Amino acid sequence: MHQFYKSKKVLAVYVLTALCITSAGVYAATEHWNDASLTPQTVTRTSLSEKTGWQEWKNSWDAVKSNYEQVSLAPGADASRLNFGWYSKKKSDTAAVRISRHPDMQNAKVYSGTCKPGTVINGETYYTNKVEAVGFKPNQTYWYQVQLNGEWQPAQQYKTGNPKDFSFMYVGDPQIGASIGQTPADGSKKQDGEIAARNDAYNWNKTLNAALRQHPEINFLVSPGDQINEPAAKGDAEKIQLQEYQYAGYLSAAVLRNLPEATSIGNHDSMTEGYENHFNVPNPFTEEANPTKAGHGYYYTYGNALFIVINANNYNAADHETLIKKAIAAHPDTKWRVVVMHQDIYGSGLDHSDSDGIILRTQLTPIYDANHIDVVLQGHDHTYARTYQLSSDGKNHAVFDNVKIKGQSGQDHYLFDQALQDTAFKNTYESQNLCYTIADMKQGTLVNPKGVFYMSSNSATGSKFYNLIPQQQDYIAARSQTWRPTYSVIHITDDRFTINTYDVETGAAIDTSYSIVKD
Repeated sequence: MHQFYKSKKVLAVYVLTALCITSAGVYAATEHWNDASLTPQTVTRTSLSEKTGWQEWKNSWDAVKSNYEQVSLAPGADASRLNFGWYSKKKSDTAAVRISRHPDMQNAKVYSGTCKPGTVINGETYYTNKVEAVGFKPNQTYWYQVQLNGEWQPAQQYKTGNPKDFSFMYVGDPQIGASIGQTPADGSKKQDGEIAARNDAYNWNKTLNAALRQHPEINFLVSPGDQINEPAAKGDAEKIQLQEYQYAGYLSAAVLRNLPEATSIGNHDSMTEGYENHFNVPNPFTEEANPTKAGHGYYYTYGNALFIVINANNYNAADHETLIKKAIAAHPDTKWRVVVMHQDIYGSGLDHSDSDGIILRTQLTPIYDANHIDVVLQGHDHTYARTYQLSSDGKNHAVFDNVKIKGQSGQDHYLFDQALQDTAFKNTYESQNLCYTIADMKQGTLVNPKGVFYMSSNSATGSKFYNLIPQQQDYIAARSQTWRPTYSVIHITDDRFTINTYDVETGAAIDTSYSIVKD
């Protein structure tokens, strides 16, 4: 039996203690972070064109931070489709993208979409453009151009994958700007919001370039949220501009011109329309009864896998159940069902895994079981953890409606701490969240296992790290905090799901491989 396996009775005592500490408000980002000033000053393959070192990046930052009009790609509703989103300064009757099989764009086909008023930045309205292109075939090379302010932009390459055998990169909480308040080793003063964004965007470029260099088989990217850090309120012009600096830094990575990204809404993304204006997600679940300003959950397929992206800042589990059932009804025969969500209802970080991160645990666990979800990919806790195969215990549990914060705040956990000040609520909360059973403890390769596999990702940029919770929970099979950025590569075929996680700098695996086989 695993050395950290504890009875639920022992765990309950610990969780109660952890909640008491949480309510005191002592949890926060650690002193560990990824300081770009420590990067060697020689020109290295780290950023933008992969020829930009740290000093060159600093010199170019003024141009990067204000380049709000960068395009983002997203997976389409299926592997034959591709979604485009971008800002423009000028409004047009329709947004336009053209696709060709040739770099000179001969015989290009034009696809039209929408162009609507979007984010107001420093008093200027930017328009949000969204287009869906169709007809992409497996294992082919295409070129595309977006029309920006009436001009066709330089052609960019896009390569399709094999939907029957594909890989994607799973990254946790890039959170550009989260290193605010840290002091660089080069003697610079403590970082303000903009300088933090400069640091973290550089490291985001570095992570993406390293991952694609180490694993060129990657077909697209999956992020469980918190692309940026600044939880600006609508109408707060200064914070919105900082938020857009962060989005500009996030989208500055050159590989994102060729790599579709399936992002989800994190608590730091949730307060404004910036997320929805930048990203063009497929099948948005606009029927949500309790949406956030940033947008909605959505779903898409890639080959034999159905991906359902939950907007977990919405604490109305009925919305998520409806989305899951809608996605499955549209694609009942997909072999793999993968949920992506920000809050880690089964994680192992000190800050969230036994407090605000599990507000939805009692409700979502049975929903995932009933709908035969295979894997849940999570973020939020800035630590690495993976679970055993877990199932609901089949009992009725409280839903904690009195602390549903409705996902409109980037600092939900601070409000949740206030709820934990009430002893009766705290006692109920910790006992009710022991709502699971461990269905299978096997490791390595599991064949037709029972239960659901949950994974929590560490920071992909190192903009912010959290400690692990002192006592490993009984549902956790493996965890780590190396204080270094990591990323995972997930490989899916018709009969196998495999996940491996790597250190960005060295490319070395930080854990053993985990596979689920359906024979």
